[in-house]
Amino acid sequence: MFANALKSIGASSNINTNYSISSTLTATAGPWKIYSAKRKATGKEYSVFVFDKKTLDAGNNGLGGRQSASSQKRVVEEVVERLKKEASSLARLRHPGVLELVEPVEETRGGGLQFVAEPVTASLSGLLQEKDDQERGGGFGGRSSRYVTEDANGTRRRRELEIDELEIQKGLLQVSKALEFLHDNAGLVHGNLTPDAILVNAKSDWKLSGLAFCSPPEPSTIPTTIQPIILGEVLNPDPRIPRTVQLNLDYASPDFVLDNNLTTFADMFSLGLLCIALYNSPHRSPIECNTSISAYKRVFQSSQSVPTATNNYLSSRPLPKELGQHVLPRLLTRRPAQRMTAKEFQESEYFNNVLISTIRFLEGFPAKTPNEKQQFLRGLIKVLPNFPKSVMEKKLLPALLEELKDKELISLILHNAFKIIGLLPAGRRAFNEKVRPKLKEIFVTNAKQPQEKDANRDAGLMIVIEQLSVIASNCNGKEFKDDILPIFYTALESPTPSLINAALTSLPVVLPVLDFSTIKGELFPVIATIFSKTNSLAIKVRGLEAFVTLCGGAGSGDDGLDGLATEQKKATSSTALDKFTMQEKIIPLIKAIKTREPAVMMAALNVLKVVGRVADGDFVALEMLPLLWSMSLNPQLNLREFQAFMELIKSLSSRVEDEQTKKLQELTGGAVTSPGLKDDFLSFGAIAGSSLEANGTSETDFEALVKGRASTTNTNPLDSWDTKPSAASSSSSVRNSTPTPTFSWSTPPVSSPVATSHLKAQTGGFRTVTPDLAAIQPMAPTITQFSQPLQPQSNTTSPQPQPQPASFNWSSASSATTPSNIWATPSASAQPASNVWASSTTQPSPNAWASQPSTSAFSSLSLNQQQQQRPQPTTSSSFALPPPPGAPSASSGNSGFSLSRPPGTSFTTSGLGGTSNMNSLASLGAANRTGTGMGMSMNSMMGGMSQQQKPPQQQPKGGLDKYESLL
Repeated sequence: MFANALKSIGASSNINTNYSISSTLTATAGPWKIYSAKRKATGKEYSVFVFDKKTLDAGNNGLGGRQSASSQKRVVEEVVERLKKEASSLARLRHPGVLELVEPVEETRGGGLQFVAEPVTASLSGLLQEKDDQERGGGFGGRSSRYVTEDANGTRRRRELEIDELEIQKGLLQVSKALEFLHDNAGLVHGNLTPDAILVNAKSDWKLSGLAFCSPPEPSTIPTTIQPIILGEVLNPDPRIPRTVQLNLDYASPDFVLDNNLTTFADMFSLGLLCIALYNSPHRSPIECNTSISAYKRVFQSSQSVPTATNNYLSSRPLPKELGQHVLPRLLTRRPAQRMTAKEFQESEYFNNVLISTIRFLEGFPAKTPNEKQQFLRGLIKVLPNFPKSVMEKKLLPALLEELKDKELISLILHNAFKIIGLLPAGRRAFNEKVRPKLKEIFVTNAKQPQEKDANRDAGLMIVIEQLSVIASNCNGKEFKDDILPIFYTALESPTPSLINAALTSLPVVLPVLDFSTIKGELFPVIATIFSKTNSLAIKVRGLEAFVTLCGGAGSGDDGLDGLATEQKKATSSTALDKFTMQEKIIPLIKAIKTREPAVMMAALNVLKVVGRVADGDFVALEMLPLLWSMSLNPQLNLREFQAFMELIKSLSSRVEDEQTKKLQELTGGAVTSPGLKDDFLSFGAIAGSSLEANGTSETDFEALVKGRASTTNTNPLDSWDTKPSAASSSSSVRNSTPTPTFSWSTPPVSSPVATSHLKAQTGGFRTVTPDLAAIQPMAPTITQFSQPLQPQSNTTSPQPQPQPASFNWSSASSATTPSNIWATPSASAQPASNVWASSTTQPSPNAWASQPSTSAFSSLSLNQQQQQRPQPTTSSSFALPPPPGAPSASSGNSGFSLSRPPGTSFTTSGLGGTSNMNSLASLGAANRTGTGMGMSMNSMMGGMSQQQKPPQQQPKGGLDKYESLL
């Protein structure tokens, strides 16, 4: 049916052309059906009132047979003219309490009517009917409402209905103001004041409408163009037409029905019946006559059926005390002269409360002085929690936002507006529909240049920044980015430091609403510019704290290095900057800081803590640690601040060390490589002849060489070193495949105190190392001039036969109690050895001696060819020498060398010479082999030879004493 009503609207209609009309019915008011509409040019919302002439035909179905066509046509024309009068009357009357007409009435193609008015949400009759349905259905939610509204995004929702005490008081006050205007200024009587004649607009204001029966009073002195009504015609109900287009006798004054008198006081009686209907249950007039004049007259014939104070005005519910005692007795009186006027009604005790007074003050707000406005706004925020939610959303909030055009009141108004948003359960809808567009209009669209100081604008901006948490919770990310973020930028670019400080401090609230690209591409550059250009230390510190927040930190109070889970959470936060931006953008900004104020340094330290969590290890080592060291040495820092720097330096250094160690372990597969292998590139190769090489000579060849035997290739080179292995070595040979040989130059066992004492006495500052034969590779010495055994030569030109060199069994000298050292001093029990070097004129004796550190004798004695060809002195001397400096230790193995005799000595040839003397020396050493070993045998022989040349009274001396006397 509603769709058919819209189809009947002519295509050539101005309303149909310029407005987009919804197909959803918003409300009904008498014969009018109300639809929401939007103007195509501006998108602003309005309401379209439509009357369909077919409803008149529906009311005439029961009487169709007895009504002529001409009379039916006349009735329809009369109703249409009456409704045209209603629309035209709205066009002539302009008052805040009267419905505002936007487009004049037009006739539709089907003969109906339509006009455009301000947006309304319901009629009072519809609200009361809805209230009755809710009460019968068991309260709110018991029965679904048949009134449904549609949001701008297409979402359909149930209309909110709240008719509480304050709503009623506020509405009645507004209706009384409209009646005052009609009576005193327009000189009209409404004539049909019913719930259908009152409409509720989007601001929850009650608007007076239903002027189809308005007329000038009798008598009237105010000129008007509205035609008067004839009471005799309008008071007789016509059954041919619907009741909605006729006078409602339930709310009619007895002045009309009983006295046939058209006065303005008739509207006041109707207002009293309306007050009772608002509190009654069901919400109907206490007078019910069912459109019958006779029934109406019977009501007033009995005092029991007339609403009075004695019967509680026929209300099923108690009435407010002020209304029942002070207002209704002066409204429902039978005599019109005793009734109060509309102005007196407004000044009654019924409206004497702070909430109604607040609304009344707000309605007259433009006429107040600046001082009164400021005082009102400062006190309003304290009484806001006492207002009903619907009144705050639909009445107070829109009224406050309308006053934002006064720049001096911006901050005070925004204080109250955000307070209301916080109190409303539907605050998100109220903010996006009312507050957010206003904020964008004031601070972005109509704002001045940011560089210009404006105290009023800055005060309002401060309120917006302080309420960012409320704003962020009441809008989505796109809305915040489009409308609120430009306001935030305006605050950041303001020349007022306190405003910049507040904006930077509010970053933790802003970031969760924005996406990563907006933060990195738009927000961060603005903050970085402010940080680099400011001359204020406070803004520097706030900027560094903002960097901590942008990097995902928790603020200046958090050390940022408190746990792995927290680090991962912050590092992967969608609101944090990426690692590249931190390293390449933020760290250079910190490096560029010129001031060394401790507060700035500590704020920078917090930034470095956060960046240090996610930065690369090499970046930390090469960029951050030098920067930290430079900042930590600032002389203005105290001990605690310096320790904070050192703590971070140690933490980051430890992290770099761990990462580098792990990386190297992964590269090498966990193997530990010798440091020497890293120096292969420094090996240039040896020069020929610069090192001692074996040249293929094995240990067996060397043994044969020093013992004077032929080389045996198939024998074990270790078998001939010890003819009688000890028990320990025998048991060791059972366990090991290779027996451990014992050498005459080896260190004696530590269990022998005698050996230990001799070892300490003879070695001095030298130390010996027991050789590890298993680690010595076979060596083959080269054939050099030092390879041949010591051979004496004659000074004559004719060659002499070479004697056989003496052979000594070196292994037999390894005594467990006496060290094998030819330089050792003879013991008391040993026979003094004759240490004699003899030479003859025909056969010079060899000039050679051995040097061995503490545990070994000479391996080889030889003379070079130049010494053999040189004539030898005939004088003789005896001496003993310690090991030469730099002599090889016991672990250095076998070596052969030749030494020339010491300077200034002469050798005698007496006592020993030729082959026989050498043989005697060998036999003497062999005879003494069982006593002190080879070392003692040699010392005995040398000592014996020296005694032949000493005076009898001189005591024999040891080899070391002789060497000392020589020196």
